[in-house]
Amino acid sequence: MTGYTATVTVRPKRGVLDPEADTTERALSRLGFELEDLRSADRFEIDVDAADAEAARDRAGEMADRLLANPTIHDYDVAVAERE
Repeated sequence: MTGYTATVTVRPKRGVLDPEADTTERALSRLGFELEDLRSADRFEIDVDAADAEAARDRAGEMADRLLANPTIHDYDVAVAERE
């Protein structure tokens, strides 16, 4: 088994209300920053042992499907890197 770090980024789907992003976008606008769009996201870094990177990605994806993300309102991405 090899050690991997899976990074799962969970964000609201487009069209889903995102009050955290709305508040932050208004604050940035008041500070003079012009934005086209802003969405909030949660990032989870998970250390797992797996046979290969694909197995680690599958395991993290299962975690996202079952707990970390609500597929009705969230999209998520999984990135995997081998731990050194």
